[in-house]
Amino acid sequence: MDALEIEGRRLELVEGDITTQTVDAIANAANTALRGGGGVDGAIHRAAGPALLAELGERYPDGTPTGTAVATNGHGLPAKWILHAVGPIWRGGGHGEEALLTDAYRACLRLADELGARAVAFPAISMGIYGYPGPEGARVAIDTVARHLGRGTGIETARFVLYSHETLELFHDALVRWQTDRSVDRGAG
Repeated sequence: MDALEIEGRRLELVEGDITTQTVDAIANAANTALRGGGGVDGAIHRAAGPALLAELGERYPDGTPTGTAVATNGHGLPAKWILHAVGPIWRGGGHGEEALLTDAYRACLRLADELGARAVAFPAISMGIYGYPGPEGARVAIDTVARHLGRGTGIETARFVLYSHETLELFHDALVRWQTDRSVDRGAG
């Protein structure tokens, strides 16, 4: 496991299945309709059970826009809550994708703080079927979550749970770059 301490909080990288994580909240790479789908979204819906879809349909009948997130109960998952974040579909990089991906992670982090979650697990939002390029997606994810951990937050552990070794390596590289940039920034002051 790769890990980094930021202001007394931990940012962790692990390879595995996000649906098995024993944390307060897990983020879901959801679609705007919030009705389940493929990849992480499908796995979370299967593991949580049909009550998840029923809650989403009742509480969020119109879904939620790209760059936002909504919370539900964890249902059949070990996590108490699921944070359904809608990341952007990659369309070449000139359509605000980076800002929307940043917003999706930030929305999850805000919800986690509002709910009082101490440990949160994240997938690689938008990096699967939505086609967000790996190195850039990992950079945005690490940067957004690391910055949040460096501020006044109740989150003690943020864990990226990555399904493949290849994705884990992308996040490892982004984490090393973030640490290097942070050291350079501190040295310049």
